[in-house]
Amino acid sequence: MKKSFQKLSSVVLIMVLGFGVSMNSFATKDSGSSTVVEIAVSNPDFSILVDAVKKAELVEALSTEGPFTVFAPTNEAFKSLFTKLGVNGIEDLTAEQLTPILTYHVVSGKVMSGDLSNTSVTTLNGKKIKIDLTEGVKINDSKVVAADVEGKNGVIHVIDRVLLPN
Repeated sequence: MKKSFQKLSSVVLIMVLGFGVSMNSFATKDSGSSTVVEIAVSNPDFSILVDAVKKAELVEALSTEGPFTVFAPTNEAFKSLFTKLGVNGIEDLTAEQLTPILTYHVVSGKVMSGDLSNTSVTTLNGKKIKIDLTEGVKINDSKVVAADVEGKNGVIHVIDRVLLPN
């Protein structure tokens, strides 16, 4: 039993290191007193997300009391999307293009990872995302690589792909 646990722990550690992220890299010292936007602003791994939120003029909305659950794509996730779309970066996308994508990453209420189940939930843009717990935690086809980064108005779960509404 102990060997199985050690093997599982090693696999989890390798997976986290392989993604190049850790829970500590996304948490801030005072994340409980910061909004989800302030947490994102304070972390360089979210600089593209922050630029997108600013361009779409969603900073004020996501700084309100909430609570919100944000599935936050990393810079690498955005870079993959840019390649897929054939654009150079956020500057090539309009606020009208960004808003439905960004609001597809936000759910009303504070949903911690322990509260997740195999289900579909409605995002702020009115479309549903699928939560799958069969092999780790997946949101549609995106893996959650860090969970439960708490802020005063919600929680962030870090994902490895940008979610696109159908």
